[in-house]
Amino acid sequence: MSCSWGTELWDQFDNLEKHTQWGIEFVERYTKFVKERSEIELSYAKQIRNLSKKYQPKKSSREEEEYKYSSSRAFLMTLNELNDYAGQHEVIAENLNTQIISELTRYIQELKAERKSHFHDGRRAQQHMENSWKQLESSKRRFERDCKEADRAQHYYEKMDADINVTKADVEKARQQAQLRHQVATESKNEYLACLKKFNKDQNEHYYTLIPIIFQRIQEMEERRIERVGDSMRSYAEVDRKVLPIISKCLDGMNKAAESIDPKMDTKQVVETYKSGFEPPGDVDFEDYSLSMRRAVSESSFLNSRGESRRRSKGKLWPFIKRNKVTPTENMEVVFYDIAASFCSGSGSEDYSHLPPEQRRKKLQAKLNDINKDLQKEMDQRDALTKMKDVYLKNPHMGDPSSVDPRLEEISQNIEKLQMEAQKFESWLAEVEGKLLEKTDPQRRQSAHFDSQGNTSPDGSYTEDHSAENQFKSRSTEFDDEFDDEDPLPTIGTCKALYPFEGQNEGTISMAEGEMLYVIEEDKGDGWTRVRRNEDEEGYVPTSYIKLYFDTNAKGAMTYI
Repeated sequence: MSCSWGTELWDQFDNLEKHTQWGIEFVERYTKFVKERSEIELSYAKQIRNLSKKYQPKKSSREEEEYKYSSSRAFLMTLNELNDYAGQHEVIAENLNTQIISELTRYIQELKAERKSHFHDGRRAQQHMENSWKQLESSKRRFERDCKEADRAQHYYEKMDADINVTKADVEKARQQAQLRHQVATESKNEYLACLKKFNKDQNEHYYTLIPIIFQRIQEMEERRIERVGDSMRSYAEVDRKVLPIISKCLDGMNKAAESIDPKMDTKQVVETYKSGFEPPGDVDFEDYSLSMRRAVSESSFLNSRGESRRRSKGKLWPFIKRNKVTPTENMEVVFYDIAASFCSGSGSEDYSHLPPEQRRKKLQAKLNDINKDLQKEMDQRDALTKMKDVYLKNPHMGDPSSVDPRLEEISQNIEKLQMEAQKFESWLAEVEGKLLEKTDPQRRQSAHFDSQGNTSPDGSYTEDHSAENQFKSRSTEFDDEFDDEDPLPTIGTCKALYPFEGQNEGTISMAEGEMLYVIEEDKGDGWTRVRRNEDEEGYVPTSYIKLYFDTNAKGAMTYI
């Protein structure tokens, strides 16, 4: 159905002016709506980015270490996808600005100018009609006035002509005046007819030509405005639709991240992270205190029985057993099995000997891998420089071969250092892997405790230093008599076992990891510290296996618990 404003709304100029003004205001309101939507998208994208950044792992922190687990890596992937997701909302805001807001803002200015031009033409046409109407009214009133004056002049002439008392000259004068008035009336009539004809022509042209053309242009302007709004609304929806594939990919990425979570792998990673390589504690031996009832009264038998009782109970204690007080005035907390304590206690060393065997092996392997990577880089640089030198030798104009020598010498030195470093870590790695292999093989582990001459080693967990073992043997022999003393040595502090120790040598004492013992004699430089568990159990343990807490106010008093 088609319609024309020019023919159907010929008399609605003012209403059309109001309607087109409302149309411009509508476009301005819609533009403002899109602008506010764009601002919301930007704000939302910013908040999403900040959220993603907030939960990103911090460098050199515990959180970064957690990302070795598949669930943590999946969360990191989700955060990265979420960051990309926020970027798509920024794209929406940008496209809303460029494709809609900027275009509509420019179009509104053009629309206002076009509307002003059309209604200016309409007002000018109306003004022309008003002027033409005024001319018609003026000529009409003049004609009416002249006709009345001509009629009065005619009546006066007829009256003068009928009066016998009036002179002929007066009658002639009245006749001439009547003729003059009739002539003026005739001219007024002709002028009125001309104005009327002109007005009708102008009016016909106004309502059938000018106004239809102007209103048609206004109608076309309004239809373009409506169409432009429709295009903008389609663009508004299309802006979202265009980013949907990428947003869908982000969501697919999040699903993929969730599907990558592997519970079995994560639990295996816990083993890789915390496995110490130590063996669980063995059975606790029975301590037969009833033997004391059958002991002889002689001093020699009493001392022998004391020596035997001190060397009993070599079994380890489970690490979850609650400890009693170490002194009458100090309560000790429950000691839990936490292998992480072995990481924090003890000073770090280059060969990672302060770590449990399995963790030490992992650290050494990682360090060796890094060294090999650096070594390969240096060797690649050496090969490249060697080729460059060969090119310079064959083509002297390309460069001086001797200019490469300093760098080659530097790289050679670096390679030599890295190779020595690699050999050092390879030897440490072979050592710890050998010990771990012995622990996994019962026959080899048993034979490892005895050398070819029948001598025993303390534990085999961390060191194979036979010189320290011999020092301990000589020292244990030296202090054998001290174990037969009547009075026990006073305590000088306490210690906590960092690692389990089997204490199979004569003069040593076994201890469980986390166990608290009394220190009765500090290390004299041979790597062994003398400790006491209770009245009947004391001996030497490796100093590197314990953490010492010396009592500066110790007076030698000791209460056994």
